[in-house]
Amino acid sequence: MAFLRILAGIVLLIAVIVLISDITRVSTGGSVALTSTLSYWKSAAPQSLTAVSGFVQRNLHSALWDGFLVRILLLPAWSLLGALGVILALIGRKKRRVNIYSN
Repeated sequence: MAFLRILAGIVLLIAVIVLISDITRVSTGGSVALTSTLSYWKSAAPQSLTAVSGFVQRNLHSALWDGFLVRILLLPAWSLLGALGVILALIGRKKRRVNIYSN
């Protein structure tokens, strides 16, 4: 579970960096332009995006990719990464030990 907490911290750090990048672009006189996760993925690794979309469309269903996953990937990158980081942190959190005493 420590691995999930470390991974959550890294993902949340990347989310904050992406949010700061979007905010600084706005503060330099530009309009509000939140960068989507899909555009980051296209610029960073277009071959993997093509491979994942082909895999989902071939093996699962094309409507799953077009109707659901593309809409999720069009969300701002900081919000999607932040939600993923919070989910990983919740899954990897330390479980509280409950002591039950009986008389």
